[in-house]
Amino acid sequence: MTKPVVYGLHAVRKLLQLNPERARRLRVSGKRNKRLDQLVALARKQGVGVETVDRADLDRLAGSDRHQGCVLELSEAATPSLSLQQALQDIGPESLFLVLDGVTDPHNLGACLRSADAAGVKAVIVPKDRAVGLTPVVRKVAAGAAESVPLIEVTNLSRALQQLQQAGVWIVGTTGEAETSLYDQNFSGALALVMGAEGEGMRRLTAEHCDYLVKLPMQGQVESLNVSVATGICLYELNRQCGRFG
Repeated sequence: MTKPVVYGLHAVRKLLQLNPERARRLRVSGKRNKRLDQLVALARKQGVGVETVDRADLDRLAGSDRHQGCVLELSEAATPSLSLQQALQDIGPESLFLVLDGVTDPHNLGACLRSADAAGVKAVIVPKDRAVGLTPVVRKVAAGAAESVPLIEVTNLSRALQQLQQAGVWIVGTTGEAETSLYDQNFSGALALVMGAEGEGMRRLTAEHCDYLVKLPMQGQVESLNVSVATGICLYELNRQCGRFG
């Protein structure tokens, strides 16, 4: 069984800073630089063992050659999870959630987590089936955001949306078929932004549970934006309208 790992300078540093109890051993390349030296110092400060290995070993451990000279082995314990019920315990008017309906590309999920962190998202909610989970690639692309933004996997996305609504959260779905532009709809209070999967968009049942359906206006020749790009735009517009950025 493959041991869980995190690789990449930003992702490893954030895990060591925020969740050092989950770190088991840091393996680094013998070819060092200032940033790797700082990472080694941080690991030792947190009581995490450090081992110097060949680059080929790092490639094998990470399953990729884009590890930037560091691979952090995690404890066998699963990633600390936050349940939806726990996330809904302290909902306030500034609470913001991101719901991804079936995103399967780890690069897109990682980029969405990074945007979610920047936009102050309370949690990212994804379905357990037919969607990518928290893989090493996701963590690498998220550049540390996988440690700061909880990723909640739910069995039934429609039921999760209903729970959000019952907690006082308004559901904003995005689809190119919507009649109202994101910029023409007024938003306030606790919100959950729902983004659809790459290519297919939101499923019909998901759309039926949304309080608002909006679209991003497109002025060029392409029909849609990459889901991670669209997510960043939408999150920042919701924050702007609700005055969350001052």
